[in-house]
Amino acid sequence: MESLKPVCGTFLISEPSLQDFYFRKSVVLLAEHNEEGAFGLIVNKPVSVKLSEIVKDFPIFESPVYLGGPVKTDSLFYLHTCGDIIENSMKILDGLFWGGDIDQIRELIEQGKVKPQQIRFFIGYSGWSSKQLDEEIELKSWIISKAKLNQVITDKPENLWGEILRSLGGEYKLWANYPADVNMN
Repeated sequence: MESLKPVCGTFLISEPSLQDFYFRKSVVLLAEHNEEGAFGLIVNKPVSVKLSEIVKDFPIFESPVYLGGPVKTDSLFYLHTCGDIIENSMKILDGLFWGGDIDQIRELIEQGKVKPQQIRFFIGYSGWSSKQLDEEIELKSWIISKAKLNQVITDKPENLWGEILRSLGGEYKLWANYPADVNMN
């Protein structure tokens, strides 16, 4: 397997024995990684909260809400496929963007111009200080993989961790069946 760098548009796949509440069996999409640190969103952990319960006066919208990470859990972040119509969006992959004008998103939703399958909302984000992510990668806490749009905007996000590991083959394929609690094995 080629050695990838943790750059915008790559996945961080947690090593199977990582037991942290947020990062156990998680897939983080990196949106930023530079000398100041890194920013990403966990894309495979939907929560059972509706968007209208989180954001006051938001139109009824059946888009999934995810646990994005342990930082700023009182804030909302979003990934979408509408970069060409939402101002201040930042490209992550071909066809996938993060951020942008929330008032414009609200308006487009009210007009029916943005559909639930085009956007994902996240409570909190995953962040690392300068060099922290590099150190965690060196300690083999994370595997880096190329991200694809259909993996981020998927109907079965809870299966993504195992699917990616199986697709990487070799020892990673075995990791996909790693029990949540090794003491229960």
